[in-house]
Amino acid sequence: MNKDDIIQLIQNDGWMMNILNTVKILNLPDWYIGAGFVRGKVWDELHNYPKRTPTPDIDVIYLDKNDFTDEEANKESTKTEIVYEQKLRELMPGINWSVTNQARMHLFHNDKPYSSSEEALSQWVETATCIGVRLDEKNNLILSTPRGIDDLVNLILRPISTSKIGKELFYERIEKKQWLKKWPNLKIVT
Repeated sequence: MNKDDIIQLIQNDGWMMNILNTVKILNLPDWYIGAGFVRGKVWDELHNYPKRTPTPDIDVIYLDKNDFTDEEANKESTKTEIVYEQKLRELMPGINWSVTNQARMHLFHNDKPYSSSEEALSQWVETATCIGVRLDEKNNLILSTPRGIDDLVNLILRPISTSKIGKELFYERIEKKQWLKKWPNLKIVT
């Protein structure tokens, strides 16, 4: 499986395309839907699952250095993020939306400020999670893979090499999310 195959998987999935088109309506700067939205689709395909493994939430990210206050920078959500989540719930109820401005996420990861959403994606905990997708102005799918797709398509769970958070969070996420039960062909590599 390569990047074009992943794009084709998404294009052929009406539910995923509906979600992408819904998020596009917000006209967020430098946006992606990341993490499990794409990762789960790929893992389901590689496990030959006939139906989708439920996704606990849809992680929408964007980067805007000017839509939060200094007081909001360290909070779980900003007023603007909450407004975007509410708009998405109105447009597409029944989805657990999570909208996060990556311009402030470096504070939570003890990192330097991110220059783009793609740079922020590259710092997510596992290499297979460092993936996002969006629609451009012509409705073409743009797949961001700052850590490549090798681990994703080879069913490898590996912490990113530059993680300042540590391997504890990596193992905690595997356990909490029960990935090995949902997708038993996954392999942990550290």
